[in-house]
This record gives sequence, C-alpha cells and structure tokens, in this order.
Amino acid sequence: MKLRYSPTSPYVRKVMIAAIETGQAGKIEIEPANVWAADSDIGRQNPLGKVPALTTDGGEALFDSPVICEYLDSLHAGPKLLPPSGGARWRALRLQALGDGMLDAAILRRLEAQRPQEKQSPDWIERQKRVVARGLDALEAEAATLEGPLTLGSIAVGCVCGYLDLRFAAERWRQGHPKLASWYEKTAKRQSFLDTVPKDPA
Repeated sequence: MKLRYSPTSPYVRKVMIAAIETGQAGKIEIEPANVWAADSDIGRQNPLGKVPALTTDGGEALFDSPVICEYLDSLHAGPKLLPPSGGARWRALRLQALGDGMLDAAILRRLEAQRPQEKQSPDWIERQKRVVARGLDALEAEAATLEGPLTLGSIAVGCVCGYLDLRFAAERWRQGHPKLASWYEKTAKRQSFLDTVPKDPA
C-alpha cells in the first residue's frame, strides 16, 4: 500500500494511528504530496486534491480519512476500531463526524488567517472558532463516551486535540474542559499517538 501524506495533516495522522493500532503500519509506504503546488500529481490518487490518499495493493485509490481508516480496520482480525453494530458503532461514527468537523473548521480558520490581511474575513474566522468551541463543549459534556477501547471516533477526537496544540496552543483549549483534557493526557501516551505527533517541517 502507498499513502500520500503531509506531515502536519491531522487527517493523515488519523490514518497513521489507525494503521499502527491495527498492525498495518509496516505494510504502508508513505510518499509526500504538496497539495498546494500547481504541478502536484495528487489528483491521480484523489481528484479532490487532498491528502490522505491510499493506493491499495490491488491498485485501487481510496480517500478520504474515514474511508481509509475503515479499510485498514477491515484488514485485521483483532478488535475493531469501528464496532460492527449497535450503539457502540453509532457512537464511534458520531464522534468521528464531530472530530472531523472540528478539524475542518480549525483548518479553514488557519487558511483564512494566512490570506493577505486585507482579504481576510473576520466574521468567517470567528464562525470557525465558534464551531471548534461548541465541539469542545460537547466533548467535555460527553467525555465519558471517550473512555474504553480506542475507536475511529476517539482517534478523531485525539487528532483534534493534537492539532489545536500544534496550531492554536495559545488559546489553551484545556481551560474549561478538564475531563476532555484528562482523557487526552492519557490517550496521547499511547504509542500510536507518540509516533505520530505532528511537527512542522524543518
């Protein structure tokens, strides 16, 4: 398998955590992709022009992170990151949707802030900040659902926490969210999370 990636993408991190947790990491060749370059070839694997994009051993291109994570989860016989049925499955999917939506908002905010100041929309930035704030409040209120075996949902939430630490550390998301912070402190010590801490390229 070949994974197109960016070193700071939280969606790539989701995939790599899932790969480690399911024992697939050693079977994946990683190849960087600069999705912002005019001559980027990422469109061959993902017509949306985004990472992560995975090419399977059979030559099929898969995208985006929820699809790739579920595919990796199908390749092993151990406990599944996505429970097969019942309430646990829907909780995991709901948490994944919440985590991914928060990441979408955080990234949109960062991209807007990187535009020339005269072209930025303060209202748009504030809208994305509110999305993340509501998400953090929701996760704090239901932090108990994060406990127990790791799922694709809790992986997504962990990646949100890590991304906020990377890009918005000064805003101290832990303040006002002690239960979520406590869960993340434990989860961040898992080897899969330690091995995938995002870092800006030197």
